[in-house]
Amino acid sequence: MDPHIIILGGFGLLILLVAWVPVLIKGLPLSLPIICIGIGMAFFLLIGEGALQPRNYPQTTEILTELTVIISLAGAGLRIDDPLKWRVWADTGRLLSITMPLTIAATAALCALALGFPWETAILLGAVIAPTDPVLAADVQVGPPRSGPSDKVRLSLTSEAGLNDGLAFPFTFLAIAVAIHGTQLGEWTWHWLLVDVLWRIVAGAGAGWLTGWLLAMFMFHSGKLSLASTGQGFVALGGTFITYAGAEAIHGYGFIAVFVGALALRSTQKEVHDYHVRLHDFTEEIERLLMMMLLVLFGGSLAGPLLDGLSWPMAFAGLAILFVVRPLTGMIGLIGSQMKSRERAVVSLFGIRGVGSFYYLAYATNQESFGQIDNAWTLVSFIVLVSILFHGMTSGLSMSWLDRRRELARRRR
Repeated sequence: MDPHIIILGGFGLLILLVAWVPVLIKGLPLSLPIICIGIGMAFFLLIGEGALQPRNYPQTTEILTELTVIISLAGAGLRIDDPLKWRVWADTGRLLSITMPLTIAATAALCALALGFPWETAILLGAVIAPTDPVLAADVQVGPPRSGPSDKVRLSLTSEAGLNDGLAFPFTFLAIAVAIHGTQLGEWTWHWLLVDVLWRIVAGAGAGWLTGWLLAMFMFHSGKLSLASTGQGFVALGGTFITYAGAEAIHGYGFIAVFVGALALRSTQKEVHDYHVRLHDFTEEIERLLMMMLLVLFGGSLAGPLLDGLSWPMAFAGLAILFVVRPLTGMIGLIGSQMKSRERAVVSLFGIRGVGSFYYLAYATNQESFGQIDNAWTLVSFIVLVSILFHGMTSGLSMSWLDRRRELARRRR
C-alpha cells in the first residue's frame, strides 16, 4: 500500500479519535492532549524512528505553533461572557502585572545561577515558560458562549492565558536584545522600553479593539448584508487573521490583538447572538485539530532524542518552575483577591505550559543565536511534557472539587 494512503487513513482515524476520546475518558484522570502524545509516541516507536525534532526545524515549528495559538486566543475571547469591568478582571490584572514578571525573573535566575545558562538564554527561558497556554487549558477555562458569567477561577485562568501569551513578547525581545548587545544598558534599553514594551502592547490592544468593533459592525449591524446572515463559521478564521495581520502591520503584538478583538466582538451586543456561538464552535473545532496534530508530532519527537540531553539538575529545575515558582508567584500576585484561599491555590497551580512555549522558543531561535539553545529546547520540552501530564490528570478533578465546595457553601446559606 502506498505510504500516502496509510498517512491519509491514519490522519482520518486521528480525527475520529479527537471527537470520540473525550466521551471515552469522561470522568477519568486523563485529557485529550495526553492521549494525543501517547498516540504519537506509540506510532513513531512502532515505525522505529522518532518524529522530526522541533529544534531542528524552528521555522516550521514557529509557523505551526503561531497558527494554533492565534486561533486558540480567538476562541478564548469569544467564550467569555463576563462584562469588561475592572472589579471582574482585577485578578487577571494581578496575575499579569505581578505573577508573570515574578515568574520570568525567578525562572531566569534559576536557569542562570543553578543550571549555568548564559543570561540571554536564561531570560529567554523565563519568557518562554511564564505564559500559560490557552490551547491546553480547556478543562480549567470558562464554558462556551451563553454559559453565563463564570466563577473567578475559570475567568482568571482563561483571561490570563488570553493575554499573557502576548505579554511574553517584550521579554522575548529583551532576551534577543541581550543576546545582541550584552547585559550592559545602553540605547537599546530605551528602544526596548518605548517600542517593544509600550508601543507594541498599546498598538496591539488598540488594533485588536478597533478591528473587533469593525467586524461586529459587518457581522451584526449591516442589515441584509451582515455576515451573520450567512451562518458561516469560517468567518471566525478570516476575522482572526485580519486582526492579527493588522496589528503586526503597525508593529503591535498580534496575540494581544486577537484576544482583545474577540472580546470587542462579543462586547458590542448585550445578549449573545447565535452567530457568536457558531463562530466559537468553528474556532474550537479547528483549534482541536491543530492541537491534535502538534501533540501527536510532539509525542513522536519524544520517541526520538528530544530529551536525551536532560540531566538531573535540569529535571529538578523544571519541576521547581512548575510546582514551586508558579504556585508561589501566583499566590503572591493574588494577595488582596476576593477569591477564597483554595481558589487562589488552584489558579496558582494550574499555569499550564504548552504550545505557546514552543512558539516563543522557535521565534527567538529564528531571530538570533543563543548559547546552550539545545539544552533550552530539552528543558522546555520536559516542562511542557510534565505540565500536560500533571495538569491533564488533575485539572478536571480539581475543578469538580471546587464546584462541589461552592455548591455546599450555597446550600448552607
